[in-house]
Amino acid sequence: MSKRYRITRAIQQDGSSAQTISLEECKQYFASKPDFSYTSVFTVAGATSMSIDGDFFMWSYGDTKIPFRHYQGDIYVSGNNEAVIPRMLEVASDLKADIVEG
Repeated sequence: MSKRYRITRAIQQDGSSAQTISLEECKQYFASKPDFSYTSVFTVAGATSMSIDGDFFMWSYGDTKIPFRHYQGDIYVSGNNEAVIPRMLEVASDLKADIVEG
């Protein structure tokens, strides 16, 4: 079973930043990162193909593209590729957010 992580501000109680991460904030943040690109449809190809509508910030890691999905004020990312962990920690730190597994 794969691990999934959520980058969130929902558990912060200091009140110094917004409780959610807005889509506009994500677009501005990820636009400043040359290894990320935005797409509104994520397509998974394999034996069959499936397309998912949403707000995805695709991280290019070598030949691999790893989606960071903005959904309802949080960012979700799969932990299947261990290379994503330090990048996810950087994103969470930059956005002043926490990481929750699950």
